[in-house]
Amino acid sequence: MSCGEPHETDCSEVLDHLYEFLDHEMPDSDCTKFEVHFEECSPCLEKYGLEQAVKKLVKRCCGHDDVPADLRAKVMGRIDLIRSGDVTPEDGFGNSLA
Repeated sequence: MSCGEPHETDCSEVLDHLYEFLDHEMPDSDCTKFEVHFEECSPCLEKYGLEQAVKKLVKRCCGHDDVPADLRAKVMGRIDLIRSGDVTPEDGFGNSLA
């Protein structure tokens, strides 16, 4: 997805890290870059708006269920492993949470 115009921050970078932006999990300097990009790029702004709406809908419909602490710890541990590069999501992700 791209509007075809050159941007300081590439559309693919914005879309690859969109949920980090939505979840406020990135440095302020990166957030500023993304905000500038959204001002310049209507396709990315549209995608941002769509994902933001989906996130709100999921929170409204599913945000009241308590997650067992051990499951949360397992999922967070797996995310940490993936972020560190020690494993990939394809390395049997479903089996390790059982």
